[in-house]
Amino acid sequence: MIEVIQGDIVRLEVDAIVNAANHSLLGGGGVDGAIHKAAGAELRAYNMTLGGCPTGEARISAGFRLAAKWIIHTVGPVWRGGDKGEAELLAACYRNSLELALGHDVRTIAFPAISTGVYGYPKREAARIAVAEMRRYEDRFERVIACCFSGEDKRIYKQVLAE
Repeated sequence: MIEVIQGDIVRLEVDAIVNAANHSLLGGGGVDGAIHKAAGAELRAYNMTLGGCPTGEARISAGFRLAAKWIIHTVGPVWRGGDKGEAELLAACYRNSLELALGHDVRTIAFPAISTGVYGYPKREAARIAVAEMRRYEDRFERVIACCFSGEDKRIYKQVLAE
């Protein structure tokens, strides 16, 4: 079952959290900045060795100072109107993150609402894609969590799950 919570993803005690990263993997704003700040400078130093990450793909690092053992970094698409492959790229973010998690024996994983912040992806459409991909994998994990920053995001995810 997919859990929907409102909270701070950096505080979750799960095997892996997913970071809505930028291409460099070296930190940015929003959830990316919060994860880098909480994990410490070791995260940036390690991610410098990864060589970045293309949109839709995922990379993994240790959690460093986080409660989570792993951070899975994925780069979501920037919303450009919906006819530039954004849906496929966003679905790939979730799918590639979940596959990477399975390859590292992750049993509990938490996702933010990828691409819905500064990248401008419409929240309800993004939630539908996220939930669809999470449902494809949920039976292979003990817990799959949609960690929502705002009450509005939580409400949208709950509505999409009920559909």
